[in-house]
Amino acid sequence: METIKTISFTLLLVLGFRFFVAEPRYIPSESMLPTLQINDRLIIDKLSYKLIKPERGAVVVFEPTALLKQQNFKDAMIKRVIGLPGDRVEIKGGRVYINEQPLRENYIAEKPEYHYGPVEVPSGEYLVLGDNRNHSYDSHDWGFVPRHQIIGRAAIRFWPLHRFGQLFGS
Repeated sequence: METIKTISFTLLLVLGFRFFVAEPRYIPSESMLPTLQINDRLIIDKLSYKLIKPERGAVVVFEPTALLKQQNFKDAMIKRVIGLPGDRVEIKGGRVYINEQPLRENYIAEKPEYHYGPVEVPSGEYLVLGDNRNHSYDSHDWGFVPRHQIIGRAAIRFWPLHRFGQLFGS
């Protein structure tokens, strides 16, 4: 009987930790190159955003938006927060502009080859883009991510081992 109690308690702790604090995720696509490679394994911090708001530059995991669900997307997605609530965002001439100021981006694969906006990010929502701008299905295609759909931030890459470490800007 004690063994069953111990196993049950341990299972409850593990599931509680995964549900509320942190969970592992893998990268299934090239949308976040060069920052994240296909099959990278990450720890997602689910607790921080219960206390603070996502910041520009954070790499976040989120549930598919209503539009994405209509397109049969079921799995969580990962992108970088670019536009915060109230920001005016425009992409032109290979640059992202936030409130008419160019955004410094040393993490992108290549300059965006498209025009987007200007748009204002609605209250309680975020504009997210992949670092592989020209090969990412992101906010410039399908819109904004409501705050309540953000699961957490990518905190640590734990695989492959030679690239183990904290993800800066996230």
